[in-house]
Amino acid sequence: MVLFPLLLSLVGGCGAGGPEPAPDLRVLFIGNSLTYANDLPTLVQRLGRSDPSRPVIVASVAFGDYSLEDHWNQGDALRAITDQHWDLVVLQQGPSALPSSRSLLIDYVTRFAGEIRRTGARPAVYMVWPPLGREDEWDAVTESYAAAAEAVSGLLLPAGEALRAARAADPALPLFTEDGFHPTLAGSYGVALVIYAQAAGVSPVGLTRESGESVLPAVQVAALEAAAANAIARYPAR
Repeated sequence: MVLFPLLLSLVGGCGAGGPEPAPDLRVLFIGNSLTYANDLPTLVQRLGRSDPSRPVIVASVAFGDYSLEDHWNQGDALRAITDQHWDLVVLQQGPSALPSSRSLLIDYVTRFAGEIRRTGARPAVYMVWPPLGREDEWDAVTESYAAAAEAVSGLLLPAGEALRAARAADPALPLFTEDGFHPTLAGSYGVALVIYAQAAGVSPVGLTRESGESVLPAVQVAALEAAAANAIARYPAR
């Protein structure tokens, strides 16, 4: 499934002699079903309403079961990187817990990072999670994504750790669908909180209220915001 071009533009104008429009935050997502499930880019864009002075513009290139190697070879992602100006390009693939998968993740994050930086954008790495049937691999998944971000001095988005923290705090929180891997709306919202908070350099706590969002019950929102803050505190932006 492809979500490019998914471009949600927020256009502001000003009359002659008026103030310059505020800079926006432009984020391109490159990934697979963990990116397009529940329209994650749009959830991030909506959280951006918490700061009216900096509108968020998003686009996505996402195909089911794609790795970053697949994206590199297919070409749409590379074209999207250069077609427009982006502030941040978010890179995501599967869990990548095995040593061979970790090597490929680091390799292709590094390749993409070179292209991303040539355009003036910063690479970001969207940390995912293992299937619930393989929870013993969670540490390895986290280490793989942290290593990939460190390899390119990229922005680490510790979404997988946020969902792990939320699950530990409340095992009944409905974060995953019946397949035990793909996120529910609550799971994707937890990811979006991490991504927007890291991208904008703000705390995830209170973002829902400030953005005017009401997609989930308040008790779930509070749990997800707390879990996102927990993960970001352990894996802060560098």
